[in-house]
Amino acid sequence: MHIAVKADEEQKKELMLKGWPQTVTLQWLAPEDELAAVEADAYFDLLFSNEFIANSGFIKQKTVFVNAVSCTAQEIGMANYIRINAWPGFLQRDIVEIAGGDNESHEEAEAVLNTLGWKYVWAPDEPGMVSARIISMVINEAYFALGDGISTRGEIDTAMKLGTNYPYGPFEWGQQIGIEKIYHLLKKLQGQNAKRYEIAPLLVQEVVNNGFIA
Repeated sequence: MHIAVKADEEQKKELMLKGWPQTVTLQWLAPEDELAAVEADAYFDLLFSNEFIANSGFIKQKTVFVNAVSCTAQEIGMANYIRINAWPGFLQRDIVEIAGGDNESHEEAEAVLNTLGWKYVWAPDEPGMVSARIISMVINEAYFALGDGISTRGEIDTAMKLGTNYPYGPFEWGQQIGIEKIYHLLKKLQGQNAKRYEIAPLLVQEVVNNGFIA
């Protein structure tokens, strides 16, 4: 099996840590390369996102795994495009979340992942799927707590790691993932339930100060 992959350096490292069978050959693509110009059995476009869609050209038949955490497969509008969470730190997890597609594309996507030897779970085709939605809400609550003066960033991170056995505290996680990604997912979720997904003012302020939104 030949797989074409568009990814940044950190994503490459995470992918290589997962291991690749000798029966699989990889072709690394540059950000400006179009997927449609490359012949492969399957594709991974991990630079794809709902805010900044990579100029990949649409593949109409083969399975394409896209890093689409906030947008849904319905919004992408291609049955063979399977969502995968490629936020920093998520690819190296034992089980990857995937979403979208129809029955035929499910079978084809599963065949690719089974060949790779990856464990996977189908998640609902909703913004954030499961784990990204939960972690974003945890990070958001931490910003509410910080804004209310309950504790410091360091103390909140330590409390979460010791109390829940999380590998990172919420602020550490936000820095690793990218606070702008957290903001965009929460903003998308607000369309479903504005009150439940209200964004902490301090989180919004940090995103603005970092120049991610005006």
